[in-house]
Amino acid sequence: MFGYAGRILHVDLTEGRLWVEEPDETFYRTYWGGSAMGLYYVLKHTPPGIDPFDPRNTLTFFLSATTGVPISGQSRATANAKSPLTGLIGDSQAGGFWPAELKFARFDGIVLYGRAPRPVYLWIHDGEAELRDASHLWGRTTGEVEDILYEELGDDQIEIAQIGPAGERLVRFAAIINMASRAHGRTGLGAVMGSKNLKAIAVRGRWRPPVYDPEALQRLNRQGPAAYEANPAVKNLGVYGTANILAYQNAAGGQPTRNYTSGFFEEADRITGERMAETILKERDTCYACIVRCKRVVETEWNGRKVEPRYGGPEYETLSTFGSYCGVSDLEAIALAHQICAQYGVDTISCGATIAFAMECFERGILSEAEVGFPLRFGDAEAMLRLLEMIVRREGIGDLLAEGSARAAQRLGRGAEDCVVAVKGQELPAHMPQLKRSLALIYAVNPFGADHQSSEHDTLYMPKSPRLFLDRLAALGLTDPQPPRALNEEKIRFAYETQKFYSFLDTADLCQFVFGPSWQLYGPEELVALMRAVTGWEVTLEELMRVGERRLNMMRAFNAREGAGRDRDTLPKRLFEPLKGGKSEGLCVDAAEWEAALIRYYERAGWDPRTGMPTREKLAELGLDWILL
Repeated sequence: MFGYAGRILHVDLTEGRLWVEEPDETFYRTYWGGSAMGLYYVLKHTPPGIDPFDPRNTLTFFLSATTGVPISGQSRATANAKSPLTGLIGDSQAGGFWPAELKFARFDGIVLYGRAPRPVYLWIHDGEAELRDASHLWGRTTGEVEDILYEELGDDQIEIAQIGPAGERLVRFAAIINMASRAHGRTGLGAVMGSKNLKAIAVRGRWRPPVYDPEALQRLNRQGPAAYEANPAVKNLGVYGTANILAYQNAAGGQPTRNYTSGFFEEADRITGERMAETILKERDTCYACIVRCKRVVETEWNGRKVEPRYGGPEYETLSTFGSYCGVSDLEAIALAHQICAQYGVDTISCGATIAFAMECFERGILSEAEVGFPLRFGDAEAMLRLLEMIVRREGIGDLLAEGSARAAQRLGRGAEDCVVAVKGQELPAHMPQLKRSLALIYAVNPFGADHQSSEHDTLYMPKSPRLFLDRLAALGLTDPQPPRALNEEKIRFAYETQKFYSFLDTADLCQFVFGPSWQLYGPEELVALMRAVTGWEVTLEELMRVGERRLNMMRAFNAREGAGRDRDTLPKRLFEPLKGGKSEGLCVDAAEWEAALIRYYERAGWDPRTGMPTREKLAELGLDWILL
């Protein structure tokens, strides 16, 4: 095979046993890598109904054929397990250099079983692997662990994926961090790693994956710089990072503010990507072989506390959740919040949104000053940071909030449930379904909770969208652009087709800012060309979309085994309440329209409209009849 190492590492942490599997080519072409391949092992080895912290919860990390080849957007890895945050399937991607380095170490993935009797780390190097004692690393922050392992292993070129103290303490939205700045953030898989007493996975390798057609790959690679310069959307992403959209979102009334009660933040200009570039930005960083360089690196201080470059800098979601969600406009305080999340290892979206939830509870008298320990009002940067540190350490009220906003609300009662802005227990990202109506559908049906990177956004499929965007979407059969607040049959089709496309990207472990169906550096045509150049397989776009559909059905099948279907495809009450202020004043999701769209989505997906679960016929059609529902 080309592109792949052809080797998967299995680790029984309970017994300390390691072995290597070498699947055949049919297996690779069916599941490709990333999410779908990880889900194969999770479905095979994780018993239904177990607690996410049970040692039998299988944790996987997978790459794909393109990981480690010299082109932008390929150095990503996917982690999968049962989520401690949602109790359903967990799925999370991260970039950086760790994914490429794992491929260079001659492995396509890692499957982890059991629980080590004491803290350990996994050391993978040049096709070999071993478990080592990590007692001296337990309790250390991510930067400290990096320094210790660089010295211990005698190589500062190793790449380390690890949990911080939050993962050790089973914070339910704990992340897995690499390069001390890249996060498998969503769905709490850092807590699964902590429950297994696995502190880190260090990798180093010198092997390079073979490519079927190096010349075709070089041609694609040479297109990148020209496409970057010619595409303002991608160039702005490189210059200002993901935060380049914050000012636009706010002007349109789509910047979530004060726990999603408004789409307009009065002081948004103080936390934009442009303001960051003018003030605290030190440099732009990148992932392996990528020319876009969208990663922020900041350096500043807040009240004498240093914000260090090694932890990167805040993305759009972080600026939103710790900024506008909380009514905070202090850029330096938000940068410090980002650093604390990177050091302790937590998802900035769930963590910031949970703090915003707590602030609204305090403002409404649901939480008292005696319970919190101090006033917790919107706009108070010091209170935001203080509560953040209590959460990552599980101290005081932080111990409750470390369970996530949905569980915290259930325990609090007193009307706290009305302040939760989450789907399936996972807090909403900073893209508002009140304005982008297809997201109301995708947030509800997405198997691992609300996610903004699981489909394309409505504003890219409008009659006035740039020609490049519409031409690329036409390759997916989408030729009838709609107004952004429509949720009609064509918009449902747009949501589902782009969801399948994005699902393939998460299986191929490709960056959605580099490869995509509309605004990105490369479009669907280049995606097919890349896959052919690397693997030598004569794939079509239809086949790749089918792989994406297979992954979606595998995730839904996992949830169905847990008894979760349409009953969990809900939206928070907040989205049906009119927004206050800005251009989106009075807007909300229409409940009847959304309910009708949900049924039509199920029918399009081939799922039972009554239960929301995949039918046996659909699973068989996708070669998934081995999954027992």
